[in-house]
Amino acid sequence: MTSLPKTPKKKLGLVIDLDTCVGCHACVVNCKEWNTGGYQSPLADSDAYGAQPVGAWLNRIHTFEISPPDVAARIVHFPKSCLHCDDAPCVTVCPTGASFKRADDGIVLVDEDMCIGCGLCAWACPYGAREMDPVENVMKKCTLCVDRIYNDNLPEEDREPACVKTCPSRARHFGDLADPDSDVSRLVAERGGMELMPEQKTQPVNRYLPPRPRDGDCSTVEALAPVR
Repeated sequence: MTSLPKTPKKKLGLVIDLDTCVGCHACVVNCKEWNTGGYQSPLADSDAYGAQPVGAWLNRIHTFEISPPDVAARIVHFPKSCLHCDDAPCVTVCPTGASFKRADDGIVLVDEDMCIGCGLCAWACPYGAREMDPVENVMKKCTLCVDRIYNDNLPEEDREPACVKTCPSRARHFGDLADPDSDVSRLVAERGGMELMPEQKTQPVNRYLPPRPRDGDCSTVEALAPVR
């Protein structure tokens, strides 16, 4: 089994604004393009337009209708990918050490040379954020685009995850959530950023900004509030 770093120096992650996400799937498309479109891309998608394209679970959007009593219903689009948890069960359950969390930036990754395709990490992840590559028979997941954010060959403004770069409504934000003065940490503090499924006790790094109330109604926010 694999151990977790005690205190990562950084906690790189995403802050997603549920108030401004319009459910356009641009993040999903750009994630798929980046991860399948280039030389030595991490996803081997042999049937991109088939019924079960590879990579569909790396970044996806759920759409819900929130219908609190006595107020108008509202649509909320909910993007979800790997949350790069501090207490990641996908890491501790891995029998070979292929699944690991980096000590320098907190990103959870898979060493494909060590992965035996047992699928235990996918079973352990409560967010369904992992997918088996049927061609290479190894587990794949969101990497926070480590090949972009540390790529000196890219312009500095492009050194962010593909999903963040392409979002037309600027609903996705990337940064260091261990730094209280970072833009993402300030957003979380100002808007009451929430964990996804805190009852799982995985301590996800990613945060969600709740929808703003409409016409003084707080029911939508309360409906999405974390379990206490």
